[in-house]
Amino acid sequence: MARKIFIAATAQNGGKTTTSMSLMHMARKKYGRVGFIKPIGPKPAEYNGIAADKDAIVMARVFGLEHDLPLMSPFVLGRGDTRRVLEGKLSRETIRRQILDAIAELDAKNDFLIIEGAGHSGVGSILGFGNAKIAAAAAAPVLMVVGGGLGNVVDAVHMNLALFEKEQVAVKAVLANKIIPEKREQSLRDLGLAFADQSFGVIGGFNYQPILANPTLRRIASVLEVPLHASAEEGQRIVHHVQIGAASTQRVAELLKDSSLVIVNSSRDELLVTLANLYKIPGYREKIAGIIIPGIGEVSHITQTIIDNSGIPYMRAGRTSTQTFEIINDDVSKLTAEDTHKIQLINELAEKRFDFDAIDALLD
Repeated sequence: MARKIFIAATAQNGGKTTTSMSLMHMARKKYGRVGFIKPIGPKPAEYNGIAADKDAIVMARVFGLEHDLPLMSPFVLGRGDTRRVLEGKLSRETIRRQILDAIAELDAKNDFLIIEGAGHSGVGSILGFGNAKIAAAAAAPVLMVVGGGLGNVVDAVHMNLALFEKEQVAVKAVLANKIIPEKREQSLRDLGLAFADQSFGVIGGFNYQPILANPTLRRIASVLEVPLHASAEEGQRIVHHVQIGAASTQRVAELLKDSSLVIVNSSRDELLVTLANLYKIPGYREKIAGIIIPGIGEVSHITQTIIDNSGIPYMRAGRTSTQTFEIINDDVSKLTAEDTHKIQLINELAEKRFDFDAIDALLD
């Protein structure tokens, strides 16, 4: 049997997958066989003809576990599945059996097994087998990932804790993630005081890292569903700022921040040419990640030639500047297997920030 840990969170997009990836990286240094499973997959995708959750696909590809992918994502929540459950067309017992069989098989073939919940602790309740029930059935102690704040974090932990207590599952630690660097010590101390009367401790996770939180050019192109004209290496460039190039050409150049993606209308030839030429200057290349040209209007031949010759990454978005900005702004960047720069950084940070032996000891 494997040593098991259930990665829970108080909210969606709290850093569970980053935490799971960090634990996988560290656990593989200590244990010969380390497995991963996301029992409920709310984000369906396909890889090599296998329907699976996006996060499970990332973990399988990054750690060479493709052969276990069907087990790593035993139940993928498709469109209409919740209604099918309510109408009795999809059996809750069937879902439960699929998940438990996959956990049992991975439990038998691994020394350490990471079980990642979906969303907050109540997710899956409509299926009759939510996160807390899965953790209980798997006999897996819980590591709860939270944000780096105080009041809202404490409230959210207590609300989620109730579900695990109801199922008699031990929450072994709270892992504070996305901590503001200059407030790290104070934040961990305050959370420790806030949970002083609880049976679990507080562990420090990652500081807030814009490079992890912000999207790559490739991610933005994927979200906008448009081609990215850039090399594979340039596609991994992290975008820290997105700005609409509505001001004068000189003013837009003055407002450029580190790794900015600029949205420029196709009629702004002077601005497009200026950004393309600035991109060739080393000092400005750090500021300019690329450009998005919205709308359906044609770019003049000479301007397009200058853009192509400069090598500046660009996309054409068939929507307005405002719509393009809103879509990018509303997107939450998720890790993919192609984000090798981010994954390398996660591994490096894990070795600095994660005391795996301390986390492992909680499972005794």
